[in-house]
Amino acid sequence: MYHQTLKSGIVITSTRPEHARQLERLQDVVFPTLAPEQRFKAEHYLKHLEIFPDGQFVALHGEQVVGATSTVRLHYQQQGHHPRFDDIIQGGWMTSHQPAGDWLYGADVSVHPHSRRMGIARGLYKARQDLVHRLVLKGQIAGGMLSGYGAVKDKMTAMQYFEALLMEKIVDPTLSAQRRVGFELKELLPNYLDDPLCDNYGVLIMLDAGRQVALD
Repeated sequence: MYHQTLKSGIVITSTRPEHARQLERLQDVVFPTLAPEQRFKAEHYLKHLEIFPDGQFVALHGEQVVGATSTVRLHYQQQGHHPRFDDIIQGGWMTSHQPAGDWLYGADVSVHPHSRRMGIARGLYKARQDLVHRLVLKGQIAGGMLSGYGAVKDKMTAMQYFEALLMEKIVDPTLSAQRRVGFELKELLPNYLDDPLCDNYGVLIMLDAGRQVALD
């Protein structure tokens, strides 16, 4: 079982079945504008533990779940079709998991609003990268939310926003933080998920196995 204590006292550890109900409530708090059918429920978390227990992590403040991440293993070709969020979560059940997959695909990272700025997201990314090293995978990939775009979509195109982000002319609430962890922003993904916060856009992000994730 994974265990890492942050400076804040928050513990990053492996998800257990008793966390499932709290995890469902966390999804509703953290992703209120995401389509309900794309938010995980308690029964989904139990399935994730069945198919890939090593890839599921929570952040605990005492017994309270204040953060989490769900992952699967995938074979991934860097050229060609990039899976959409629905392709990954498969109705929430994460049955896209390939036990011998050479990449770790992060479906989400969630941190309760009351527990932000405590190093939790970075701690969860580190847990994932530690798993990459233990399983000798190529690295982590994910579809990061273009979460600042929905507010400015009437002023610029998504590609203009993405290019400005790459040149560090703008700061995106989600992707800029992921970049600071070490992720590379690879490609704009239209219709990645169903959320007006990002006007349904995601960005393919990658963290090579050779990169270390340091805690704050």
